[in-house]
Amino acid sequence: MPLLNKTRARSEATYQSPSPTTTWSPARLALTAFFAMDGFLFAAWVVRIPDIRGQVSATHSALGLALLCISAGAVATMAVVGRLCVRYGSRPVTVASVALVSIAVPLPAHTHTVFSLGAVLLLFGAGYGAANVAMNSAAVDLVTELRRPVMPSFHAGYSLGGLLGAGLGGLLASSISAAWALALSGALGLAVAAAAGTALLRSPAAATPVAARSAKAAAPGVQGGSGVTFLVVLLGLTAMFCAYGEGAIADWATLHLTDDVHATPAVAAAGYAAYAFAMTAGRVSGTWLSIRLGQTTVIAAGGLTACAGMLLASLAPSVVLALGGFVLVGIGLANIFPLAIAQAGAVGGPQGVATASTLGYAGMLIGPPVIGFLADAAGLPAALTTVAGAAALAAVLPFAVRTRRPARTAG
Repeated sequence: MPLLNKTRARSEATYQSPSPTTTWSPARLALTAFFAMDGFLFAAWVVRIPDIRGQVSATHSALGLALLCISAGAVATMAVVGRLCVRYGSRPVTVASVALVSIAVPLPAHTHTVFSLGAVLLLFGAGYGAANVAMNSAAVDLVTELRRPVMPSFHAGYSLGGLLGAGLGGLLASSISAAWALALSGALGLAVAAAAGTALLRSPAAATPVAARSAKAAAPGVQGGSGVTFLVVLLGLTAMFCAYGEGAIADWATLHLTDDVHATPAVAAAGYAAYAFAMTAGRVSGTWLSIRLGQTTVIAAGGLTACAGMLLASLAPSVVLALGGFVLVGIGLANIFPLAIAQAGAVGGPQGVATASTLGYAGMLIGPPVIGFLADAAGLPAALTTVAGAAALAAVLPFAVRTRRPARTAG
C-alpha cells in the first residue's frame, strides 16, 4: 500500500476511536493559551504598523524589506527548533519561545530607522518561528492522544488571540502610544507564559510522543524515508501558499484600508479584526468539517473561498465591500495551514513540523518584499491580487498530494 494511503488509513482509524482522556485536559487548555497569546502579540504589532512606518519614515519597499526580517528570523530558526524539540521536548521549548516573543514585541516602538526596525523584527521573527514549531509539535502530541483531528482548535485559539489583539489595539490606537501598547502586550505575554507554562510542564506527557514517531518514521522498513520527505514537502507547499496570504493580510491589510480605501485608523484595525474573527470561526468548526467532509475537501474549498474574497478585498472601491472580502479570506484560509502542518507532524514528528513550517513561512518570507515592490510599481490593490493566485494554488495542491504515489525506500 502506498505511504499516503497508509497515512490516511492510520489517521482515519485514529479519529474513529476517541481516547478516554478528558477532551479539555489542563495540557490542552494551557497549550491553547499559548496559541492565543502568540496570536495576540502578533496582532498587537500588526495594528501598530502604520504608526511604526511613520516613525521610521519608510516607503512601501523599505517597509517590505523590514517586514521581511520577521519571516527571515522565523525561517532561520525553525529547523533548529525542530531538533531542540526532539532533544528537550516540545513543551519546554514552547514556554521559552513565547517568552522570547513577549520580550521582543515592544522593541519596534523604540526604533527610528528602517535598519534598526529590521534588526528588532529579526529577533521578533526568531521567537515567533520558534514558538510556532514548538507549539505545533506539542499540539500534534495531543492530537494523537485525544484521537480526534483537533489541530484547528489550537489555531482557533491563535486566531481568537489575534482578534482580541486587533480589537484592543484598534480601541487604544488614538488614546495610547505604540510604545505603551506594545510594552503592555509584552508584559501580558510574559505573565501568560509563566502561568500557562507551569500548567503545561506539570501535565503528563502525551502517550505517543512525536519524537518517538519521528524516530520510527526514519527507521528502515517502517515508512519509506523518501516517501515521508516527499509528502512533507507537498504539505509544506500547501502551507506556503496559505502563509503567503496570511502574511500579506497581516502586513498590508491596514495600510490598504487606510491608503487605498480611505478608512480611518480605527476602521482599518477593525478590518484586520473582522478577518481574525472570520478565521477564528472557521477554525472552531474545523474539526467538525474535517471529520464530515474530509481534510482535502476542506483545504480545497477554503482556497477557492479565499481566492474570491481576496479579489473582492483588493479591488473593491468601498470600505464595506473590502471588509466583506477580508471576512471571506479569513474563512477560506482558516483551516489550510493547521491541517497541512498536522498531517506533516503525523508523518514526520517535530522534524516534519519544522520542515513543513519552514516551507510554509517561506510564503511570509517572500510576501512582504514582493507585495512592497509590486505596490510601488502597480499599486497596493494590484499587488494584493497575488494573494488570490496563491490561494487558488493552495486549493489545487491537495489533489496532487492525494493522487501522487511516493516511492518506497529500498530494503
